[in-house]
Amino acid sequence: MARLILMSLWMATVLCSGVHAGEPVKELSMKVGTERAFPNLEFERPVVVTHAGDGSNRIFVAEQEGVIRVFANDQEVEESAVFLDIDERCVYADNQNEEGLLGLAFHPNFSRNGEFFVYYNTSSAEHVCQVSRFRVSQDNPAVADPNSEEVILKIPQPFWNHNGGTIAFGPDGFLYVGLGDGGSGNDPNGNGQNLTTILGAILRIDVDHKSDGLNYAIPRDNPFIGTEVTVGRAKDKIPARPEIFAYGFRNVWRLSFDSGTGDLWAADVGQNLWEEINIVRKGGNYGWNIREARHWFRPDGKDSEQNDLVDPIHEYDHETGKSVTGGEVYRGKRVAELAGKYVYGDYVSGKLWALEYDREAGVAKANYSLESNNLPVMSFGSDETGDVYFTTPFGMLFRFVTTN
Repeated sequence: MARLILMSLWMATVLCSGVHAGEPVKELSMKVGTERAFPNLEFERPVVVTHAGDGSNRIFVAEQEGVIRVFANDQEVEESAVFLDIDERCVYADNQNEEGLLGLAFHPNFSRNGEFFVYYNTSSAEHVCQVSRFRVSQDNPAVADPNSEEVILKIPQPFWNHNGGTIAFGPDGFLYVGLGDGGSGNDPNGNGQNLTTILGAILRIDVDHKSDGLNYAIPRDNPFIGTEVTVGRAKDKIPARPEIFAYGFRNVWRLSFDSGTGDLWAADVGQNLWEEINIVRKGGNYGWNIREARHWFRPDGKDSEQNDLVDPIHEYDHETGKSVTGGEVYRGKRVAELAGKYVYGDYVSGKLWALEYDREAGVAKANYSLESNNLPVMSFGSDETGDVYFTTPFGMLFRFVTTN
């Protein structure tokens, strides 16, 4: 009975309370639709679309079951090649489909050092994610050497869902890692607001150096170096994890850097009612599970002493969509209407949008609905020209086109 009463209070709080509503974002439409990209190619659950930044203009697609494919950036291309196959090292199952190969990032100096990084659930242990470094083959730099793997970071997960998984290099040359809160519902372990765990956070690490017995180094200006956290009734002091760049996230899917401004964008998947999009700043607390987007979530949310929570720049409710898929700021030239706008979608509704952000004011100005094919929007990515693509679980890639 007590549990039912608590849950009722929880839901009442979620449904009836809001904070910092902010100025409403203009909802407009745009004459931009979609078309099949690379129509001769199909993939198995493509979760990453990216490029190597090496001037080759090649496109790389990571499949969730553990294979990375590469092909020429030509709409008439007829086949892709296997760049890396770690299927046997990678865990994926349809009934636990938030595990698998979830992230891929090429080193900023890939053209010289041949290094790239992969985030995946390892088959060597249950519910453990890891970030690994790989290198291209010395005999054939067009393919990766599967034996070159060096584990950089292991991340035990209490549950199979909310693994996050995006990895990306920032303009500062450091690797950013987006992690979920560990899974289940309601953040049962309180990871989102706990600086002593890396779960529920975005990490920032230096993969070019090593320190303190780690396979990476901590950037000297990370925000929580030297911070101590009080825990338990004994008021013990425990050091915060120095890898943390920002925290208070439920499940970032996905994050990306704007190649024009360097801003870090992150879409955080909601639970009960709200989906959100954030501009991530160093040291920021983005609220989960005190809040869901701008709205109180925990029954004690209003009484929280956390008064420094960062508002998302945009949110939408579950009448609109139920699982935000983070996108990219469009920096291509092919679709002029999208220039400088953040293109994103929703996995459940299949809707697509372009968000216009006023960087000086720090607010979203308008949210443009795009013409959608109503397919589940699984992931976004871009090529070397800044053109943006999105994927579906059915193996197809799409791109954007101007419509009449």
